[in-house]
Amino acid sequence: MKKLAIYISSIFLLAGCAQKEAPVTFVNEGNPLIRNKFTADPAPLVYDGKLYLYVGHDEYYEGQDSASGGKEFNITEWLCYSTEDMQTWTDHGYVLKPTDFEWGIGEAWASQVIEHEGKFYFYTTVQAGDPYNSKVIGVAVSDNPTGPFKDAIGKPLITDDMTDNGVRGWWNDIDPTFIMDNNGQAWLSWGNGTCFLAKLKPNLIELDGEIETVDLPRYVEGPWLHKRDSLYYLTYASMGAGREAISYATATSMEGPWTPQGELTGMAENSFTIHPGIVEFNNKWYLFYHNATLTLGEIQGAIGRRSVCVDELNYNEDGTMQFVEQTKRGVSKQ
Repeated sequence: MKKLAIYISSIFLLAGCAQKEAPVTFVNEGNPLIRNKFTADPAPLVYDGKLYLYVGHDEYYEGQDSASGGKEFNITEWLCYSTEDMQTWTDHGYVLKPTDFEWGIGEAWASQVIEHEGKFYFYTTVQAGDPYNSKVIGVAVSDNPTGPFKDAIGKPLITDDMTDNGVRGWWNDIDPTFIMDNNGQAWLSWGNGTCFLAKLKPNLIELDGEIETVDLPRYVEGPWLHKRDSLYYLTYASMGAGREAISYATATSMEGPWTPQGELTGMAENSFTIHPGIVEFNNKWYLFYHNATLTLGEIQGAIGRRSVCVDELNYNEDGTMQFVEQTKRGVSKQ
């Protein structure tokens, strides 16, 4: 009888584990792509036949609509989604929180995750406590694209005292983006108000040399680096007619010079900010971005309640990118 009870308990335990581990999926119904949460700052990664999408989770709080100076944002964690065909998506939940860094006290701003030699590096923006008391760039690492991610160095990678504050003050070190060039050199770009650029050492968790700046017209924030054929692209949030749009520049080398190519998109609907994430997947190119058109219950989209979208990206024969119209359909087949 005792053996039977143990056997039955084991069945229920296994059933419970199976239920807990069952993936939550949804079908692409157009833009916004993610419709059960406010999400922002999309960062796509292609690995092993899947596209992984990392986003910040915008969360509402009472009084948010009258907040300002950065307090209108309440991004508490980074979420991850994946797909094999851009139509059916798996929700992996949160994969990292600011407080997973011992020195982090809040604000999960824009990030990028990359894979190198079987490791996944999560470069991200965090509000740091003493002795930093500012926005910083941190790096976490994992053996799996969905985590768990752990602080790679026990301290921020880039701190406020390493860069010129300029007009933005304490939040100039935000929005990191990564690329590995043709020579195997790793680069990191970031910055609000000023676009910073630096080399990384082969271990990818230390800067290698001086921090440079890139002069880009109407640059605000949110840089994104990618390469196609012989051109490197530095895409970023630029100041439009009172709100951000997306612009970009090209170069034949990460050393520059960078040639401005104008706007890639117009301004995002109902959103002051916009953030590019560009990737090639299944022989097509995609531009991920966010607007603020999603309504959840009685809570409408706003500057700090955004919604991630995606549209196809196409190139001209000379390598320049064609202007992207932000659509409701997105890349949905419906």
